[in-house]
Amino acid sequence: MKYLIVGCGRVGATLSKLLTAESHDVTVVDENPAAFKRLGQHFAGRVEVGTGIDYDVLKRAGAEGADGFVAVTDGDNRNVMAALIAQRMFKIKKIVARIYDPPRGQLYRELGIETVCPTTIGAKIVRDKLMHMPYESVPSFDFGKLSSLAVSLRDVDAGLRVVDIERPGTVRIGAVRRGGYVFVASPEDVLSSGDEVNAIVAPEALSDFVARFAATPEDVPIKLSA
Repeated sequence: MKYLIVGCGRVGATLSKLLTAESHDVTVVDENPAAFKRLGQHFAGRVEVGTGIDYDVLKRAGAEGADGFVAVTDGDNRNVMAALIAQRMFKIKKIVARIYDPPRGQLYRELGIETVCPTTIGAKIVRDKLMHMPYESVPSFDFGKLSSLAVSLRDVDAGLRVVDIERPGTVRIGAVRRGGYVFVASPEDVLSSGDEVNAIVAPEALSDFVARFAATPEDVPIKLSA
């Protein structure tokens, strides 16, 4: 696959090296030539000096044939402008822009731009560690409206069915990992101690869901009410 990355800061450089290590064709754009030092001497991709909001620069960088476009400069406006040029002028289908201001996420989504907000993601990771959350959290869907959580079940949870944990409209179990085997969850599947369940949880159910799996065994009810 061919990827174009605008911004050769720490994130842009790291992402570029990851993609080239996976044998993808990567071109990095940055207006500061010194930034390319972050790529190291053995970088297998290409570099292009210039701003990511310049049509000619992006064209020279190969935007016309790119499969994906990433904008990770240190400015929200520049990232979104670069993403819009990639989307509307070069018709690149997969576009991701980094933004630092969470409220802008909805606006940019309406423009058809997928965004990653390190402010929100970082805050949630710190919160989880601060509160000793009993789950592994991944970036939320829909700008924080839904969370994807992975919970390991304890002895007290053995015998629960998937339907006992789910709540219509707010908690849905998508998959279960049992040992080295992963399967799509069905409502009547019986769960075992040590199973890892992957749940999609709405904000209004998050506190109850976390409390359910953080409780001490004597506090755990037989099942969650539907």
